[in-house]
Amino acid sequence: MSTINSQDDEDTFKILIATDIHLGYLEKDPVRGNDTFVTFNEILDHAQKNEVDFVLLGGDLFHENKPSRKTVHSCLESLRKYCMGDRPVQFEILSDQAVNFHYSKFPWVNYQDRNLNISIPIFSIHGNHDDPTGADALCALDILSCAGLLNHFGRSGSVEKIDISPILLRKGRTKIALYGLGAIPDERLYRMFVNKQVTMLRPKEDEDSWFNLFVIHQNRSKHGATNYIPEQFLDDFINLVVWGHEHECKIAPFQNEQQRFYVSQPGSSVVTSLSPGEAVKKHIGLLHVKGRKMKMQKIALETVRTFHMEDIVLADHPDLFNPDNPKVTQAIQAFCMEKVELMLDNAERERLGNPRQPEKPLIRLRVDYTGGFEPFSVHRFSQKYMDRVANPKDIIHFFRHREQKEKNDTDLNFGKLVGRPASEGMTLRVEDLVKQYFQTAEKKVQLSLLTERGMGEAVQEFVDKEEKDAIEELVKFQLEKTQRFLKERRTDAEEEKIDEEVRKFRESRKKNTEEEDEEVREAMTRARAHRSEDAILVAASSDEELMDTGMKGTGDSDDGLPATPRRGRARGRARGQNSMARGQNSTARGSSRRGRGSITQESATSSRTYKPVSVPAKNMSIMDAFKSLKPEPTLNSSKSYSEDIIYDDSDLEDISIVPTSKVNQRLSATSSLSKRGSQSQTSRGVDFESDEDEFDPFKSTATSRRTK
Repeated sequence: MSTINSQDDEDTFKILIATDIHLGYLEKDPVRGNDTFVTFNEILDHAQKNEVDFVLLGGDLFHENKPSRKTVHSCLESLRKYCMGDRPVQFEILSDQAVNFHYSKFPWVNYQDRNLNISIPIFSIHGNHDDPTGADALCALDILSCAGLLNHFGRSGSVEKIDISPILLRKGRTKIALYGLGAIPDERLYRMFVNKQVTMLRPKEDEDSWFNLFVIHQNRSKHGATNYIPEQFLDDFINLVVWGHEHECKIAPFQNEQQRFYVSQPGSSVVTSLSPGEAVKKHIGLLHVKGRKMKMQKIALETVRTFHMEDIVLADHPDLFNPDNPKVTQAIQAFCMEKVELMLDNAERERLGNPRQPEKPLIRLRVDYTGGFEPFSVHRFSQKYMDRVANPKDIIHFFRHREQKEKNDTDLNFGKLVGRPASEGMTLRVEDLVKQYFQTAEKKVQLSLLTERGMGEAVQEFVDKEEKDAIEELVKFQLEKTQRFLKERRTDAEEEKIDEEVRKFRESRKKNTEEEDEEVREAMTRARAHRSEDAILVAASSDEELMDTGMKGTGDSDDGLPATPRRGRARGRARGQNSMARGQNSTARGSSRRGRGSITQESATSSRTYKPVSVPAKNMSIMDAFKSLKPEPTLNSSKSYSEDIIYDDSDLEDISIVPTSKVNQRLSATSSLSKRGSQSQTSRGVDFESDEDEFDPFKSTATSRRTK
């Protein structure tokens, strides 16, 4: 054991780190339905046995934005079982908790609530799967936070500027500044970093003595020009970045050579896609922090279902497969069966060494049948393994390489591109599909008023967050804005000139991305407000329906009708009279409905929170609106430091960050925050301590000294 791990004294923080647990993934699957809950219990059990100070989660605790009752119940059950108790919490919070938890109705950490008995606090940011949504911008983590079982931090209310205020923790002489940033659309956050609209606040008091820990949930690998967050965007005073969202486990801290901080990517704790990154062994991390030193201990998860994956290229076996052979398909099927049996044997041997693993493994065989081969029936092949694997329908995946033709009239040479299935590494977004559709569509179906970006985001809201009025409100908002623009321009009422003005206005909006984002946000606000009003109207109408039904059942004496039909010869007359009375009652209810409609219209109009816009009473085209206008007057309107890096044979990375020169003088003695950038960089030494039993990715016998 290294020095830090052997001295669990009053100055050492012990933090359990995990990301992307995805509670509720495939919860209705009869075989894999409980996998996420079992692994979550194992993670919390490790936290309890190691007596950690707190648990740090990097987003996507839930797989769905609106988790089911079963998922929420299982989560609450686990948190209450493992995180509540009499063991005292050994650290204190120095920062203003009203700032750290300003979105909560209870703006303080849960273990300081006198009504709760918390032994293991949990701090978590939200991910892209469980992000806040709806009119009140709530998420599942807010439910856990309100119940006092979890501390949700890292929320950002503004889409134009973000100030990240850290939670300041102290245990003995060790101080940690915990920064968090929940999931934000990558393109938006990328643009904010480029425009320098993201600021990480730093403590004024002895800022070089803090260990700066940052947890983020964004794309780390590049999925597009701006659809990721480069590590170089982050401030260089950070010591360790815990990166969520990426599912491949790379938990060993890796140093960024340019910014000099370390990045740990714990990965997911459950297999959510049958891709190569998910086949890596799953781990969580036990982080030790003492002063400016840190060490990450990997803990293998034993309850994760094993996943074995292999690729086959049929063209690489010309001696076994000949496309001209009529029985080549049977030969390919027999070859695939041998491969699957071999993977099943390996999975069984691995499970024998760990009885806590689920019995049925996940098996994936990707077959490249490029070269004239034909795939066999996957469903018939899967029937043979229904009782042996957890994913019988997804065992075999056939795909072919696709070559893109090179253009002769351009300097771009894309070469040969390998076509990979969308489910295996390439994620298609709704916004991209909408943009691609309109870019390739015929001229008669091209957008002339709306922009592809705005329409894409509205469709994304409709698909992901079930905002049914998102598209309609966006169309209305942009139509109103265009009409106001035409009024101000006072263009001649000719269709050609109006079309030209609309086209220019649309192009100007496309160039101004910030204004377009503001339009989308305003439209989404309208949609959420509209949904809230609909819910109120439905509740009110249901109450009045119940009142109408009650009045009908009492049988008003003014009608002169009996409450029940009489027997004998009068039965027919009574039934006829009753039917007439019902007709009259329905008419009365119809009139009351019309009255309600007028009332609710007024209340709906008065409850709008956005600025009203004068629009013609009936739906009018732009031409009609323009022709009905009267003329109106127009209105004028260097850092320097040295490092000592010692590489040793160890899997427990012990990193010592010691300042060797003072760049900035100490500021005031209060623990308030100042908006300080990262212009000054402290010098630090990095020291990896050794452990004989574990693997060290930084293994080397050389000692290097580097000055930058």
